[in-house]
Amino acid sequence: MPVIQIPSMLRSYVNGQAEIMVEGETVGAAMQDLVTKFPIFKQHLYKSDGSLREFVNLFIGDQNIKTLKGIETGVESGDTIKLIPSIAGG
Repeated sequence: MPVIQIPSMLRSYVNGQAEIMVEGETVGAAMQDLVTKFPIFKQHLYKSDGSLREFVNLFIGDQNIKTLKGIETGVESGDTIKLIPSIAGG
């Protein structure tokens, strides 16, 4: 099973867990499994049209999925998906 790493600022939506084991053969399927397990998290990750919010960055290793196949990027058991939100500031 793939694992999604949750940054500390978002762990309140997943009962304080740093990592969540998920099912799915693509990043998109893994993310859907995450929000199925933690429905309150969905509104923070997805827009009303079902697409990921712009500030949601997902990495497999050091590769941003936006430079791969996006949410269609394949994942395998043992892969780690890092959820890294963009932070604005000035």
